[in-house]
Amino acid sequence: MIENVTDSVIYVGCDDTTDPLFESQYAVPNGMCYNSYVVKGDKTAVMDTVDKKVIDQWLNNVAEALNGNPVDYLVVQHLEPDHSAAIANFMDAYPEATLVTSVKAASMLPNFAVGKDYSDRIITVKEGDVLDLGGRKLHFVTAPMVHWPEVIMTYDDKDKILFCADAFGKFGTRKCEEEWDDEAARYFLNIVGKYGVQVQNVLKKAAGLEIAAFCPLHGPYLTEDLGHYIHLYDIWSSYKPDLEGIFIPVASIHGHTNEVAAKLKEILEAKGQTVKLMDLTREDVHEAAANCYRYPKIILVACSYDAGVFPPMERMLNILAHKNFQNRTIGFVENGSWAPSAAKTMVELLSKCKNLDLIEPVVTIRTSLKDSDIPALEKLADDIINA
Repeated sequence: MIENVTDSVIYVGCDDTTDPLFESQYAVPNGMCYNSYVVKGDKTAVMDTVDKKVIDQWLNNVAEALNGNPVDYLVVQHLEPDHSAAIANFMDAYPEATLVTSVKAASMLPNFAVGKDYSDRIITVKEGDVLDLGGRKLHFVTAPMVHWPEVIMTYDDKDKILFCADAFGKFGTRKCEEEWDDEAARYFLNIVGKYGVQVQNVLKKAAGLEIAAFCPLHGPYLTEDLGHYIHLYDIWSSYKPDLEGIFIPVASIHGHTNEVAAKLKEILEAKGQTVKLMDLTREDVHEAAANCYRYPKIILVACSYDAGVFPPMERMLNILAHKNFQNRTIGFVENGSWAPSAAKTMVELLSKCKNLDLIEPVVTIRTSLKDSDIPALEKLADDIINA
């Protein structure tokens, strides 16, 4: 279904609720949307295409928005397949259209539009270039590694819209009823989180623009309280927490380690702390990884496994190490029946991360929680509160 963003900018994107995973790894219980926009001046531009799953629906939406009028440009801001799958379909359907991309995207395009030669139908743009549609101008802003090297964003000087590629996007269909912050955090920190410096660079560019709306490639277009979204992106890309309290992710095989984590939560709450507890064996590991970024202090609770750590915890810590996790205070609780190894392994997995304050000593549990373990948990709670 198409709808007007403004009198002359029309949303033509598509929702998909058929695939339970985005990018074959991120759970999307509320689906995913692939956004595209038609921008009308004296000339008309279409902003990006969509994923292969919704090409036919998208082409119908574009045709409805154009209402028989010609289209002059297809602006491709990002070549990732969920946004570029319909380039060839579009260029075949609209032979009068010119493709507009960054120089880097043009060099990559043959890998995405295999067997197609658009060399006589392409314009490449760089930072500061302008495309005049007549009555409005599109200003191009390079955004390399947010989160691919070819990415550009586009500023419409008539309606003051920043078409912001994957930035300011989220999981979920565009109008699903959920808070923006949590799913946007899970999306940003797991997909773009590695590239905080690059996001900061783009935020500095955006600060010089008068922006009335963000139109991202995923999630709703944003027209109100833009300062809130910018503030969160500034925090997340600076590797600072946006929530208060202590996060406890736990990985337990038979449930004994879950009992330890629950007791630790009880102790911390009795000391006036806000605590978020997640079971990595039953809950979304990517949400847990995002929470590690969002909370200032974390206590990792895991059982030993094959002289290492139970794999659900290992997976989360590998995500953090890959995504440039840093600047946090972390405590450790390990459980092992005969040769506890979880804490040593967790420290090793985090060794690639910067500026971590690791609380010592580690608390070691032998299989079941006992009364004699409580003083060590109390001390860990006090140590992390005072860190």
